[in-house]
Amino acid sequence: MTSNTAQAVAQDSGGKIQKKMFDNVDIPVLLISGGVLMLFVVLALYDIKMMSSWVSTAFSYSTKIFGAYWQVLLLLTFVIGIYLSIGRTGSVILGGIKAPEMSTFKWICIIMCTLLAGGGVFWAAAEPMAHFTSPPPLFGGETGTKQAAYNALSQSFMHWGFLAWAILGSLTGIVFMHLHYEKGLPLKPRTLLSPVFGDKVMTGPFGAIVDACCVLAVVAGTVGPIGFLGLQVSFGLEKLFGIPDTYTTQVTILVGLIGIYTLSAISGVTKGIQILSRFNVILAVGLMAFILVFGPTAFIIDSYLHSFGSYLDNFIPMATFRANPGWLDWWTVFFWGWFLGYGPLMAMFVARISRGRTIRQMVLLISVVAPVITCFWFTIVGGSGLFFELQTPGVISGPFTGFNLPAALLAITEQLPLGFIISVLFLILTTVFVATTGDSMTYSVSMVMTGNDDPQPGIRVFWGLMMGVTAAILISIGDGGISALQSFIVVTAVPVSLVLLPSLWTAPQIAKKMAIEQGL
Repeated sequence: MTSNTAQAVAQDSGGKIQKKMFDNVDIPVLLISGGVLMLFVVLALYDIKMMSSWVSTAFSYSTKIFGAYWQVLLLLTFVIGIYLSIGRTGSVILGGIKAPEMSTFKWICIIMCTLLAGGGVFWAAAEPMAHFTSPPPLFGGETGTKQAAYNALSQSFMHWGFLAWAILGSLTGIVFMHLHYEKGLPLKPRTLLSPVFGDKVMTGPFGAIVDACCVLAVVAGTVGPIGFLGLQVSFGLEKLFGIPDTYTTQVTILVGLIGIYTLSAISGVTKGIQILSRFNVILAVGLMAFILVFGPTAFIIDSYLHSFGSYLDNFIPMATFRANPGWLDWWTVFFWGWFLGYGPLMAMFVARISRGRTIRQMVLLISVVAPVITCFWFTIVGGSGLFFELQTPGVISGPFTGFNLPAALLAITEQLPLGFIISVLFLILTTVFVATTGDSMTYSVSMVMTGNDDPQPGIRVFWGLMMGVTAAILISIGDGGISALQSFIVVTAVPVSLVLLPSLWTAPQIAKKMAIEQGL
């Protein structure tokens, strides 16, 4: 073979690979979402103070104008989902097949790890302590007592409980599974709006903008935890092993993380994603059991029962609390914006792995079972921290000063038997939690780009690397870049929350129609 021929073959092969990678890819959505993300990064590198100021202003307007709407949206999503699950519509089988594709245990593992994510580890340690040292306005100013600890856990349950989980795939999961698997519409966020706008949203530029907004929100929401993981694990490695907390260490951590979640996303939901999720659940359950047995057992049990009862008793007052907008903006409304941003793509992923499940199974797992487990997890980790703080004031709150999330976690684990080993295992757990979010969201973004539930590996690699590299660039600026992105998530939640709105009535309509078709 001549050199010219070899070069021609190589160019032809490269062209085929490139063509295969971008076959059926929605180029407008790719360019809009990727372009806005890159513009954010460039502006942050150019002038982080200017960028942070812009984002803060947009954040303030978003929470002020849409905060109350978000609270109502999440509450109605939860209530309507429960209503559909307990009636005759609960027996409706979704996804166009009669039996589930994967075992119940694997299904639960993927749901728990994907939706709880890495934030659930550091926030489980830090948020109860934050509410303990600075009590939520609904509960008054009591601090330093057991009752203050119970109040702190109750408020944490509100932010990570029923409402937060319900918006991530209960009603929207029903809509996606029916319209994609039974009606043949693409697995894209715009499909949620098709019952309202019809072909106008499915084929025109309106649909591309809808998809791009949803992709941008979830990419920002995933890049944030990836970047924070680099900062937090690096902090932990220095504290535990004396490894310098430098940018080199942070990037090394990110490279390893990117490799894990990208390979997992390439292998698919039935291989890498479910293997990683199953490992994570087993490790989390093992750590929970260890802390429950060797930690402050009686306090954990008492705290869970008392705080969960308080959570239920104050559920509506906490869900509809509007008396202190400043506090709400940086707590409840911030979390609601974060979870809303994930809503459409999480629902797509839930639809992908829940075929053959009934509405009752899907809604109750997402909206009830998972939140109950999450609240117990928060009590195990955060409740232990509150116990140690009550016993020795300052032992946890001291390291936590300045809202240092990893310091709060390590301060808690150091108080336990085998503290060093438990601290290391928690760092591993957090890393795998973020990896399970990274792989599932890489997979979901790729589904948006192609409109089907098995996107080509090339596009999965592209988005996996895109998110990881973005995180690496932003942490080079310091905490400011990632913090600005976290606030930007809430801004992107504004259009996304409007995409989720029609599911409040389209999901019940679909459920009732399918119940009739299935003879229920």
